[in-house]
Amino acid sequence: MTIPYKRGHTIVELLVYMGILSILLVTLTNLFSLIVNLRLEAEGMSAVEQDGDFLLSRLFYDISRADSITVPADNGDTTSTLQLVIGGVTHTYATASGQLQITNDNGTDNLNGVDTTVSNISFQRIGNVGGQSTVNVAFTLTSVAVQIQGPETKSFSTTVGIRK
Repeated sequence: MTIPYKRGHTIVELLVYMGILSILLVTLTNLFSLIVNLRLEAEGMSAVEQDGDFLLSRLFYDISRADSITVPADNGDTTSTLQLVIGGVTHTYATASGQLQITNDNGTDNLNGVDTTVSNISFQRIGNVGGQSTVNVAFTLTSVAVQIQGPETKSFSTTVGIRK
């Protein structure tokens, strides 16, 4: 009497399956890593663009409705602080720990989000003698999101004058 053998997989078949599975796992891992990196890059770009647009809009709005520009005081002066008087209230813009802050009668508020830092900010007073006060604003925003190629960085600048 013969003993029936159970049909199974050979060692060669198991090695082939394991090889195919390994290739599939490595491919999926690389794809997942690429997706995560693209997401971080997109978040960094988005944060920089949104904060840059907001800061430019806010500064444009406040400068154009200001009664006067106190700092920088004279044409040609460049400072890292902007001081405006709007409706009798002094508004001061300055950076602290990578945040652009506005200080007025209501206290101090951060203007940019937590996903970006502000650097290289400068306010330069320009204009004609006897003309309306005008300020050139320039700053750099950097994302805090960690990316392979480094953080997203963009420089912004605009020129705004008082409209009174």
